[in-house]
Amino acid sequence: MDIKEITHQVEKESVSLRQIIAEIEKTIVGQTALINRMLIGLLCEGHLLLEGLPGLAKTTAVKVMAQAIDTSFKRIQFTPDLLPADIIGTQIYRPDNGTFEVSKGPIFNNIILADEINRAPAKVQSALLEAMQEHQVTIRDKTFKLDDPFLVMATQNPIEQEGTYPLPEAQIDRFMMKIKMDYPSAEEEKEIIKRIREGVDNDTASVVSVSALKSARETLHEIHMEDKLVDYIVRLTQATRKPDEFGLDIGPMVSYGASPRASIWLEVAARAQAFLNGRGYVTPQDVKSMAPEVFRHRIILSYEAEAEGRTTDHIIDELLERIEVP
Repeated sequence: MDIKEITHQVEKESVSLRQIIAEIEKTIVGQTALINRMLIGLLCEGHLLLEGLPGLAKTTAVKVMAQAIDTSFKRIQFTPDLLPADIIGTQIYRPDNGTFEVSKGPIFNNIILADEINRAPAKVQSALLEAMQEHQVTIRDKTFKLDDPFLVMATQNPIEQEGTYPLPEAQIDRFMMKIKMDYPSAEEEKEIIKRIREGVDNDTASVVSVSALKSARETLHEIHMEDKLVDYIVRLTQATRKPDEFGLDIGPMVSYGASPRASIWLEVAARAQAFLNGRGYVTPQDVKSMAPEVFRHRIILSYEAEAEGRTTDHIIDELLERIEVP
């Protein structure tokens, strides 16, 4: 297909996905970036790590999105006493017939909210992350495929670190994006109060079928991307590892740069952003708009950077400003 044909197809299919945004916004006030990134994760089959304080509508947003696509949703509250079997399931002995029966866990749903993932021990985190990577789980000697679509959104509280088990960098890297959530604006907060007071109807209609979502995923791979944009993505990733070669003075601030997964996910995320904007081609702005979320959890800062109060967002801003855009 040429670009005109792809754009026509994208325009037709993106309309239905934008209906999901409209449906979510009936319930959620603000959080436009979160809703956009959730849809991109769903399109790209990439899992999301959310960092935000309690009360910012994370659970509600995920639940409403699941309803809008007519898929199943399950929230798992991670706690220090959680076991892997509590997530993936286990075998139960039936004394009446002397057999073992598989009892599937909450992971066997389409959209999972892993609330406060850093409160559970490493073996529980590993069980979830393995399921995310393989799209299957093994209970004793039986392997079960997970449902499609399958999206995990894990949350972390940025201020309460006592009694937590931080995710290792190698496991964090499996998340497509890390999204930082912020407080609503004054106007948005007024609207929230108004809706609560007036008791706005929060019933969510199913507006997109799973088959339409799968069709959109196939179209996504047809979206045109120039080779020079792929080169730009690779340069951004390379610059996090070898900043001196790109004339950047951030070397002392970065202990480890982004892995190749950053390039892979940024390329796919840029296509998804173009798709949601109804275009059959990717622009440099699509790449730049997705870079912070894709790179944020993949750049490991040095002690010097932390001592100076620098964040990965500062590093990413400098990359986007200094690396030449094609």
